[in-house]
Amino acid sequence: MTPAGPPEAARILVIRRDNIGDLILTTPLISALRRARPKAWLGALVNAYNAPVLDGNPDLDAVFRYQKAKHRTAGETAAGVYLRRLALLAQLRLQRIDYAVVAATGETERAMRLARWCGARQIVAFAPGRAGDTHIAALEDGHEVTRVYRLGEPFDVAPSPPPLVLRPDANAVAAAAAKLGAASGPLVALHISARKPSQRWPEGNFIALGRQLIERHGARIALFWAPGDATNPHHPGDDAKAAAVIAALPALPVLPFRTEHLAELIAALSLVDVAILADGGAMHIAAAFGKPIVALFGDSDAARWAPWGVTHRLLQHPSRQVADISLTEVLAAFQALLHSGLASAGA
Repeated sequence: MTPAGPPEAARILVIRRDNIGDLILTTPLISALRRARPKAWLGALVNAYNAPVLDGNPDLDAVFRYQKAKHRTAGETAAGVYLRRLALLAQLRLQRIDYAVVAATGETERAMRLARWCGARQIVAFAPGRAGDTHIAALEDGHEVTRVYRLGEPFDVAPSPPPLVLRPDANAVAAAAAKLGAASGPLVALHISARKPSQRWPEGNFIALGRQLIERHGARIALFWAPGDATNPHHPGDDAKAAAVIAALPALPVLPFRTEHLAELIAALSLVDVAILADGGAMHIAAAFGKPIVALFGDSDAARWAPWGVTHRLLQHPSRQVADISLTEVLAAFQALLHSGLASAGA
């Protein structure tokens, strides 16, 4: 069933509880909803981990964030996390939501439950819901942006998705700019972390790549990684890997950028000229800023998760292991970006 003409002043809540990249790839849907219903109240319900993606988003009237128990910090209890979530849901019920748009293309049960608990009068989702809800037929293939964009059909959104939207915090940008400094040569982001083992490139490859980029192209390297210890069960990090890369490139223009907070990563990536990194949240952040990208793909669907809306070179080995992508292939992909004229003229 399709809503019978959602009113111009409807109260619409978009729910996306997944990772950073998933939320970034949902911003075209949010923009399209705003354009289709300029008088509507438009909010978003996201988790505290990915919420900075929506900071400063011009299309939203409100952003509600809840914390997942697995993301709780030291000293926080699971019970406390769930009590705060109940308080948030009570606050959302007071908003009198007309439509909850469940922007989930994978597992939807938990997001559907949130939509029901917030008291939405009607749910728009790929999963079947209650009588009177709107069930949208999901695409079996295609990019994640176009998949999730189908949820806007009941609201008469434009046929094609608008661009990704990401607004860096001005203070964080100023701090990042001061840390990165100003010098000649392209500023190349190397992000050495990846959540999935199949997406990880060995530190020796990053060391050799950094040296080649500096020697051949006069590049400056902005080195990014997930902070923390690799043995941390909740938030594993790559401090040791980063230290090894930095130690192997002494007296060279390598700028370590340990990002404790997502806002810092967003701000710093807005300043680079080119990004070389594995499929993941940082890749989609760079794409949202229009950066040319060399994307390293492991065991993931490249057609679905490729950088959206930017020139890129996507590398994926038949083994579907990033570790099997050669240094030569990455350097050739970077060189191709330079030849395309999209990287800094300082190269």
